[in-house]
Order: sequence, then C-alpha cells, then structure tokens
Amino acid sequence: MSSTEIQATAANIKLLILDVDGVLTDGSFLLGPNGEEYKAFNTQDGQGLRSILDHGIEVGIITGRSSAVVTHRAKDLGITHVYQGCRDKVAAFQDMTNKLNITAKQCAYVGDDWPDIAVMNKVALPIAVANARKETKAAASFITPSKGGHGAVRDACELLLTSQNLFERALKKYV
Repeated sequence: MSSTEIQATAANIKLLILDVDGVLTDGSFLLGPNGEEYKAFNTQDGQGLRSILDHGIEVGIITGRSSAVVTHRAKDLGITHVYQGCRDKVAAFQDMTNKLNITAKQCAYVGDDWPDIAVMNKVALPIAVANARKETKAAASFITPSKGGHGAVRDACELLLTSQNLFERALKKYV
C-alpha cells in the first residue's frame, strides 16, 4: 500500500485492535517469586490511546496470554473491549466487531508475531511494530517507526488522528 492509500484507509478506521506482548510492551515480562506477573507499558502509547478514545475511535485488545496486569492497564486507559487467553484471535476479532457493529474494513490491528497474522489478514489496515517478525511485517501495510513497547502504539494512534484530521484537535487540548 502506498502512503496515500494508507492515509485513505486510516481515515475510515473506527476500531484499533492491539496485541499486548511485543506491541503494548517490549515482549518481556517478569515473574515474581509467587507467580505474580509484571509488564512495562509505555506512557506515550497510553496517551495516544486516550487521545483516539477521546475522539471516537474504539480500542480493543486481543492477546494470547491472560494477565491481571493487562486487565488493570486496560481499565486505567478506558479500554473495555479486552480478550485475553485467546488461542483463536480471529474468533475474538469477529466477536468484538460483531458486538461493536463494525466491519473489518473499519479496523486496524497492530501485531508483532505469527499469532497476529490471521487477524492482520482480515482488517483494512494491518500494522506491524518496527521489531516485528519478518513474516508479520510482510502481512502489514504499515510498519511503525518505533518498536513494540517503545512508542509503536503511539505511532499507530497518530497515524489515525492525522488521517482523520483529528491530530490538531487532540494536541490543542494540551497546548
């Protein structure tokens, strides 16, 4: 897809769906001595997600792992469409879009690894993070300048805001 086609497609996105490990995080997680799990999330990614939510773009999470940390982070950001422990990400995608009455042509998905490719092949705007696996990058129309957990989600959010002529309105809130 050319940059003009990416912008035109992004202009019609109503739902941004994210993987977690390797997208919202750098893919690392720490386990405490009693099995508690810790993940590091990027605050700029969080700001980007709040900005698109504030401007009417829905956000969803589909992840293969289940984690209380993800539940907490999603709640903190105001993300209510969260599917964890998904072996079949396509089924979760279909359930989410059905509940929201949104078509695949109105969706973007950000992934980093093989389990994301099937959903990326269904959406209008498949996005891979800069450090995604090569096969995942091959399925993407847009590759973020930033790595997963290091601003990649913010890159995707700003693409949507810019393409939908919402960037200046989002920024104006803070300047």
